[in-house]
Amino acid sequence: MPEAPLTAPDPDAARWAAVLARDPAPGCGPFLYAVTTQGVFCLPGCPSRPPLRQNTRFFADAAGAEAAGFRACKRCDPKGERAALHAEAVREACAMIEAAEAMPSLAELAARAGYARHHFLRLFRDVTGVTPRSYAEGVRARRLQSALAAGERVAEAVAGAGFGSESRVYEDTSRHLGMTPGAARRGGAGETIRIAHAASAMGPLLVGATEAGICFIGFAEPPEALEGDLRARFPKARIEPADAALEGAVRQVCGFLAEPAAALALPLDLRGTAFQRQVWEALRRIPLGETRTYAGLAAEIGNPAAVRAVARACARNPVSLAVPCHRVVGSTGDLTGYRWGVPRKAALLAGEAKARRRG
Repeated sequence: MPEAPLTAPDPDAARWAAVLARDPAPGCGPFLYAVTTQGVFCLPGCPSRPPLRQNTRFFADAAGAEAAGFRACKRCDPKGERAALHAEAVREACAMIEAAEAMPSLAELAARAGYARHHFLRLFRDVTGVTPRSYAEGVRARRLQSALAAGERVAEAVAGAGFGSESRVYEDTSRHLGMTPGAARRGGAGETIRIAHAASAMGPLLVGATEAGICFIGFAEPPEALEGDLRARFPKARIEPADAALEGAVRQVCGFLAEPAAALALPLDLRGTAFQRQVWEALRRIPLGETRTYAGLAAEIGNPAAVRAVARACARNPVSLAVPCHRVVGSTGDLTGYRWGVPRKAALLAGEAKARRRG
């Protein structure tokens, strides 16, 4: 009995499924779809209502779609032209904030960019990951940090940075500097960082702590390199060995590196911008054995367009493992980069997945 001829798979089936799901699945490769009844072409994630299958054509790029007579959709901006205009407007607003002595109002920034206030606020958050006010606070904090590091008196540095009064800085020192202005002026002088070195399943380990909690966890590098990283963060702080005082924390971290069975429950002293701390707290909420994409994490914190800013915040995480940035992967599931090496990231995720299955 002759075999039935094999039916060739529909090459566009995966693309069509991605259009219906509004998700450019990794197996499809880059593509655009066009709607013959409307004469437009779109990104697979376009928020418009999906067309009928018989009215849909697929193209590899915008040039091919335009050659076939289709125009770019105004909603999803498949050519990125509108996004480029928005990014330029936000860049100019950032430059305006950087150059101003006092924080420009939202109305001033929006008028300069040529948008309504609420629309501009949304654009600014989409591009930078923070609001104009938060961005301005970061600018003031950098000015203050620079002036204090240069040796200016606290009162003069605070006024020059645009805070108006010292009380506004002392009300929330962690928000602006991560320490008091006096300590910042001294480059961490007057602050004590207790450290403990140990051997772990993934190489040398260093744990550092202030009175408030663990401020640094590093591993898989020579001890002197790990300590150099910590000293760069606190150039004038007093660094002293404290093996006994940090014995419990070191034991927890070593146990996690050997066999991750539960989240690290350590008191932390997290120092970063408001946006960075928002990302770090979101990282701490990812359950053991699960992963998130950078885009998913950005959406979780309410800034879906801030994917790059989220990636930067993950890269600047000072307490790896306790703030599990290794649980964030690329949009295709690739492990992407990791400060302590991609093979170690893979090993950590594999160990956590195994622990989750056991649980």
